[in-house]
This record gives sequence, C-alpha cells and structure tokens, in this order.
Amino acid sequence: MSSVQKLPLVKFAPRNGVGFFDTLKARIDEYFKTNNLEMHGDTSMKWKSVIIISMYLIPYAVMVSGLGAANLWLFYGLWILMGIGMTGIGCSIMHDSNHDSYSGNKGLNKYLGKIIILVGGYDVTWRLQHNVLHHTYTNIDGLDHDIDAGILLRFSPHQKRRKFHKYQHIYAWFLYGLLTFQWATIKDFRQVRDYHRLDLLKKEKLTLNQALLQVTLYKIIYYTFIMVLPMLFAGVAWYHVVLGFCSMHFVSGLMLSAIFQLAHVMGECEFPMPNDSRKMENNWAIHQMRNTANFAPKNKVLGWFIGGLNRQVEHHLFPYICHVHYKNIAPIVKQTAQEFGVPYYEQPTFFAALKEHARMLKELGRA
Repeated sequence: MSSVQKLPLVKFAPRNGVGFFDTLKARIDEYFKTNNLEMHGDTSMKWKSVIIISMYLIPYAVMVSGLGAANLWLFYGLWILMGIGMTGIGCSIMHDSNHDSYSGNKGLNKYLGKIIILVGGYDVTWRLQHNVLHHTYTNIDGLDHDIDAGILLRFSPHQKRRKFHKYQHIYAWFLYGLLTFQWATIKDFRQVRDYHRLDLLKKEKLTLNQALLQVTLYKIIYYTFIMVLPMLFAGVAWYHVVLGFCSMHFVSGLMLSAIFQLAHVMGECEFPMPNDSRKMENNWAIHQMRNTANFAPKNKVLGWFIGGLNRQVEHHLFPYICHVHYKNIAPIVKQTAQEFGVPYYEQPTFFAALKEHARMLKELGRA
C-alpha cells in the first residue's frame, strides 16, 4: 500500500459580503422564517419514503415468495420494477439523508443514509465522492470524481482524448447502465483504497481496515438478500436470478446516470481549472452557477420521483435543504441570479436535456 498523501486542493475566490450568494442566502433564510418552515423534510417526505421503498421491497417479496416463478415475463418484470425502485431510493431518500437534509435528527439521517446498503452501495464512499469531492470541486478535472469515468468516457475538455471517444455519444448509454453494477461489485473496494491514499477516510472517522471490514460485511448482507434468498425461494433456475439481478442494475444505472449527467456535462456548463497557484477565478457559489444546470422544472411527476434533482442549481447551492422545498426557492434563486448577472442554466424538458447531453458527448469526443 502506498503512503498516504494529501488531495491537491484548490482555493476559491473569497465572497465579498454583499455579492450574489450572501444576498441569496439572506433571502432564502427569510423565506423559511417568514413561512415558519423547517429546511428539512416534512410529512410529504415521509409518505414519499414509504411509497418508494415499497416500489423496491414489494416486487422483491413477490419474487421471493415464488409467485413470479410461473411466468418468466412477470419474474423479470419484478426485477425491472426493483430497478426503478432503486433509482427512487437513491434520488429521494438516500441522497437527502446523506446530505443531512432529510431530517433535523442527525441520527435518523445517518441510519436512513445506510439504506444504500440495501441497493448495493456503501454510504461512506458515496459521501466522500459526492458530498466532499463533487459538491466542493464540481467539474474540476482531477478533483470531481463524478466526471472521472476512466479512459472509456471523456466528460471534460481537460481530459485526454482518445480516438474511440468520437463514438462515445453512441456507446455511453450502455456504460451508464453499468453504474450501479460497479457499486455493487468492485467500485466501493477500490474507492476505500483510493480515499485512504488521499487521506479522506479520516473525514468519516475510519481507518483503512475498519472501512474494508464494513464494506465487506455490507456486501455479504447485500448479496445474501439480493441473490442467495431469491435462488433459494423464487422457484426459478439460478441463472434467471443472475439475469434478473443484471437487468435490475442496468435499468437503475441507466436512469441514475441520465439524471446526474444532465446536471453538469452539458453544453452550457463550464469546466474551469485553477491557475498555477491552485486558485480559482470565481468564488464557490459563482463556480456552481457556471457549471450546473436544471432540467424539466415543470415536470411534477419526474421532480417527485427523482427527489428534485432536476433542480440541481438549487441543490448545489443549498445541499442542506431538503428537496421538497426546491420548487419554492427556485424563483428566488433565479431572480437573484438575474439581478447579479449570474447565469442560471435550465433545459425546458427531460428529453431536451438528454439531447443536449448527447450533443455534448459528441462534441467532447471529437474536439
């Protein structure tokens, strides 16, 4: 094991106290105070959690009971429904919980955040990649691991371009479907190693051995739940369980990738880099506004299911606010941005955003 080294951090420009974000934060605080609202989830969040978790567990219960064994179409349909439920759990429950925005009770946030174990992930590495690296250093190559997809995909103009990238707008969608399959297999182990080397595990108050023990235990629990029990009780051959498992993860991986990539790998988004002194041109809030985009703001069904992640601008500025409030604070954010001449990127529909993302993949592949 290599020696521990520090992450090569960058420094954002300071806020001036009367600029965009200070004004916006004061207005958001006033909104919650005036309306006597908590920034965390409300009763609707609890009902949503019950519904979405049921979308994952009810198909599982039907499958394990053996009721799907008589019809393989039904059997595979149950796995696909579980894949959709996985997506909802990730976007609407686990995401807010691991940002401490689901509830004002930190203990409840901690335990709900561990629901990621039920869908094959590890909450520690997720928080380090998403909360620490992605939210702080959004779209900065080498620091934001969300835009680091290895050699097969080029998500930033600062990454090395290879000849096969000119086809990435075609094959990317298949690779997107492998996202959660990676989580469930090798990615968490690899990230535990990498985050130890970058001295990040201490943020979670863990040693390398403790983290490895946890992730190993969680994977044993997950595979017992998702593979062993269905093989024992579903009443179908083992290979149907394996194929169903792969189908579930492909559906969820494709959905989650489409949701998150539409926020930052878009034509209007920027990919700034620090200067030779490791300093950024803009302060953190302006940096977020220049590389984050919303989509489908009027689609209530989509917004409900994906936990308001179609409003990534609001989420990146205020990750500690539960997503049930995004639709109400969005007009405040947009108006304040206009007043200060700050960009507010937004695609009108989900399919318009998908089209723009595909165009951006093509451009990055041929640039």
